[in-house]
Amino acid sequence: MSSAVEQLASGFSFSTFSKAEDLKKRIVFTLLALIVYRFGTYIPLPGVNAAVIQEFAASNSGGLFGILDMFSGGAISRMTIFALNIMPYISASIIVQLMTSISPHLEALKKEGESGRKKINQYTRYGTVLLASVQAFGIAVGLEKMTVGVGSAVVMPGFLFKFSTIVTLTGGTLFIMWLGEQITSRGIGNGTSLIIYSGIVANLPQSFYKTFVSAREGAISTGLLIFIMAMVAVVIGYVVFMEKAQRRILIQYPKRQVAVDRPATSQSTHLPLKLNSSGVIPPIFANSLLLFPATIAGFSGTANPDSWLGMFVTYMSHGKPLYMFFSTALIVFFAFFYTAIVFNPTETAENLRKMGTFIPGIRPGKATADYIDYVMTRLTVIGSVYLASVCLLPELILSKVSLPFYFGGTSILIVVSVTIDTISQMQSHLVAHQYEGLIKKAKMKGRL
Repeated sequence: MSSAVEQLASGFSFSTFSKAEDLKKRIVFTLLALIVYRFGTYIPLPGVNAAVIQEFAASNSGGLFGILDMFSGGAISRMTIFALNIMPYISASIIVQLMTSISPHLEALKKEGESGRKKINQYTRYGTVLLASVQAFGIAVGLEKMTVGVGSAVVMPGFLFKFSTIVTLTGGTLFIMWLGEQITSRGIGNGTSLIIYSGIVANLPQSFYKTFVSAREGAISTGLLIFIMAMVAVVIGYVVFMEKAQRRILIQYPKRQVAVDRPATSQSTHLPLKLNSSGVIPPIFANSLLLFPATIAGFSGTANPDSWLGMFVTYMSHGKPLYMFFSTALIVFFAFFYTAIVFNPTETAENLRKMGTFIPGIRPGKATADYIDYVMTRLTVIGSVYLASVCLLPELILSKVSLPFYFGGTSILIVVSVTIDTISQMQSHLVAHQYEGLIKKAKMKGRL
């Protein structure tokens, strides 16, 4: 079976792709959806002075505001209808998934299958509306207080501006949430990850241009520029290697008698366990939680350094020890938490037992589940260390030389991981298409 898949995978060509009509439709739908999203990041919020927002963004691009702007694809620095982006939805997903572990009602819904999953998704949507409304209200209040050299950020402050801002920003988040779900079901790849991915990739050319302009003007030395490019290349290679890394557990089928004159033989295969089963979810979740209060603090809390919001912005700046500590802790926590959600050792052991397979030297049932859980725990330890290192070490270096966040470890991890995942899904569709073609040919030969 595995050899057949490898032969099919090695036989990919343009002609094979051109015949896969379903895959082409999915790719076109994904591209159109992402284009619609990118258009939305340029539609300005009603009643906002764009010149004031640009000046504020330029003066605060090096802190948490810059990270927020990176995840929103530049929508915050332009203060558009998609300024909140997908982050409220991610935060709501975190809260609901955490509640699933402690709430008997939600845990029972999770075990109900598809119907329970739909109800949990509905609760997540309600939470998204609530969180987006709170964040939108904080932004509206902060914008009314914002005044820079060119004037006030809001043309006509008051209740009407607050109401329209809350409705517009919340509606923008809900639209992005719906768009991500459509990409996941009707397109290629994970919709939420692709939306964040497209925002980062869209701003990469501008970041490269600014970096080379700084080098040409002497703000960055040639040696430092070469070191940064080399570091980015090393991080990309590191991410590709770790994302492809697997721990293959040997599993065997029981001995079967093929023929009377031949001895019974047993077949073996592997159970592949990824080193990083959680993907890019832990860094996205960690940044979402860290940036949730910063969404409000970046607009209103910085005016008063003695307030808790002002102190949060001060001590949680990029590259600061407190930021590094909380970011690492959250990445490690969500690596274990999300792996426990997406992978169930007991269910895997039960499936192996039903198929009549077993791990050599391990008894079926609970012993197999315990062994798989032991292996996954060790893999997750390594995976969480990998995620923390690739997200924090490059960004710590870049924070010392004041370069764009788009060269940081988190952005590189998201871009590379989402690209690998999307290509893998495309290959799966091509393999399925080739199998369908082989089956049709076999049926036609059988009729002849």
